[in-house]
Amino acid sequence: MKNDLILRAARGEKVERTPVWLMRQAGRVLPEYRKVRSKMGGFKELVETPEFACEVTIQPVDAFDVDAAIIFSDILVIPEAMGLPYQMIEAKGPWFEKTIKTKEDILQLRIAQPEDLQYVIDAIKLTKKELNGRVPLIGFAGAPWTIFSYMIEGSGSKTFSKAKKFLYTQPNLAHLLLQKITDSTINYMKGQVAAGADMLQLFDSWAGALSPSQYDEFALKYISQICDAFKEVPFTVFAKDAHFARRKMGLLNCDTIGLDWTMDIAESREMIGNTKTLQGNMDPCLLYSDNDTIKREAIKMLQQFGPHRHIANLGHGLYPDLEVDKVKLFVDTIKEYRF
Repeated sequence: MKNDLILRAARGEKVERTPVWLMRQAGRVLPEYRKVRSKMGGFKELVETPEFACEVTIQPVDAFDVDAAIIFSDILVIPEAMGLPYQMIEAKGPWFEKTIKTKEDILQLRIAQPEDLQYVIDAIKLTKKELNGRVPLIGFAGAPWTIFSYMIEGSGSKTFSKAKKFLYTQPNLAHLLLQKITDSTINYMKGQVAAGADMLQLFDSWAGALSPSQYDEFALKYISQICDAFKEVPFTVFAKDAHFARRKMGLLNCDTIGLDWTMDIAESREMIGNTKTLQGNMDPCLLYSDNDTIKREAIKMLQQFGPHRHIANLGHGLYPDLEVDKVKLFVDTIKEYRF
């Protein structure tokens, strides 16, 4: 591996500088991505075509010189592999024609195997070959609660009232479904590692919708199972808005905890402890600012995290209308800084 900074940082080893990559770096912010996307029928077709998924995975490594690539895919490939297909509606997001309502619906779902997601496995193999050791490749999946919420709601939601109603009124069935999602996710991520993923990240996008006690019972319990299943590669958990869970996340059997931009850095370090690497956590909207502000705030963030056990990133994904030059400036500022 020509550049293994991010792997060393995740393991708590000494690094010459802070590594940096960006959530949603492979996507609409890049004109190269839009060109590839225009050739396809839609987002899903791009995800399911290994050659093109490989191409857009590598684009930000070329454009921004980030320290890692993340495979171009989607968290909702898991429910589809379990037997619940989805569509990606332009300008609206994901939509499931069928949702989970009954025990029979859950029993009909299969536990996904890596071969059910062969297109992602093939994309990882192809990307690893094309990267040729330039930077590590990150594989990922959605955390069980987030996947569960889509399978119950049928789309994104502001309140997640249907999914939360299911937790309150049918907790045993909720656990049955969450365990199936968990088993499927472990199988899938094992397949990603076997195909060549150097690092893994679990995204719990809707963590903030739950109360602390519900998060313990219906989310953290299953995240912990997934973390326990992986020793081979560094593992990151990113739970957006889960302020209340940070102390318990410090106990997870993972290497890195992602912070969103609303989480105070010093407070998070105190809660999570020194045995975990922290990832994050710049507000993506900073990149709408002028150049001087971007540089100043990026350096301020680095100084707050300190030189050890930090992977620089945004506190959420890149927004599609950000200017490429501003994104590049942020990455360059991180890479040029020395403690």
